Amino acid sequence: MLAKDFIVQKSEFDLNKSGKVSAKSLSNIALVKYWGKTDPQIPTNPSISYTLTNSYTETTLSFEPKKANESEIRVFLDEVEKTDFVPKIKKFFQRIAEYAPYLEDYDFTLHTHNSFPHSSGIASSASGMSALSKCLIQMEVELGYKAKNQLQRSSFLSRLGSGSACRSVYPGLVTWGESEYIEGSSDLFAIPLEKDIHPVFKAFNDTILLIHEGTKSVSSTVGHQLMNNHPYAQLRFNEAKQNIKKLLEILKSGDLEAFGKLVEHEALSLHAMMMLSDPAFILMKPNTVSALDKLWEFRKETGLPLFFTLDAGANIHLLYPDEGKEKIEAFIQSNLLPLCQNEGIIYDRANFEVL
Repeated sequence: MLAKDFIVQKSEFDLNKSGKVSAKSLSNIALVKYWGKTDPQIPTNPSISYTLTNSYTETTLSFEPKKANESEIRVFLDEVEKTDFVPKIKKFFQRIAEYAPYLEDYDFTLHTHNSFPHSSGIASSASGMSALSKCLIQMEVELGYKAKNQLQRSSFLSRLGSGSACRSVYPGLVTWGESEYIEGSSDLFAIPLEKDIHPVFKAFNDTILLIHEGTKSVSSTVGHQLMNNHPYAQLRFNEAKQNIKKLLEILKSGDLEAFGKLVEHEALSLHAMMMLSDPAFILMKPNTVSALDKLWEFRKETGLPLFFTLDAGANIHLLYPDEGKEKIEAFIQSNLLPLCQNEGIIYDRANFEVL
């Protein structure tokens, strides 16, 4: 599939209709990270993620033929109007104008809700933009157009709003970015990994420690841009491409120790790139480091398969299978929960069910 294959004509839509559509989209956490991109939202290396269960965005999109020359967009987060969200939505609509030409003929009102703190490193843009894209696919149906592959089209549109959003369209383990090791992989949209997944990785827990619930000091958009002239960028891109191959082998074999080693290395590599950027920045907080120290000590003492990954923020995703779950979660409650802001914690799991 090429980008031109997603172009549609305005004549394919009934532009006299009004309506309201709703969608829910789950957040995801990358295991092999992508950090750095080129226009239009093309990743510099492929990635693999887990789609989650309890971390999600719900969005309702109301649309009606526009009343003025320029379309009006209003956005509400938990019923509070957010005018500062509007420029991002407008930019997204401009990016997808060629693929969704009907947008310029409508006024929109968005009502959205996150099950987790906004802008705190739990990929709110991923679930948010994918939820909006799912709404647009439903809107298209209301206007008389139905794509042959709605999930793929939703993933394609989501990518143009937020790169990682294209992975949130699918459940389970998902990959985005062209890779010689994955048939059908693409830079334009994500695809689910449905074959050769060991059962142990289909019942995996992700407990999220909310170390810091505030807005990040450096946005992911700025962080990606700082990879453009990064002295170690190409080395990082090459390593990530090889780690795709390694992770695929691990997911097939069920090797938990190798899984933890690779995923933790990926997480720390992501933050190392941040610390070596110019200007340098650190998104981890002191309690992030304290929690990781306690995790490593616990794993050394017990031998239980408790691992971590980090997104572009201070919060920690604790990854572990159902094996040893009771002891692991007792440790989390007694030793790690006190390190969280407002004792915030989300018990989540990988989700392999299509919404």
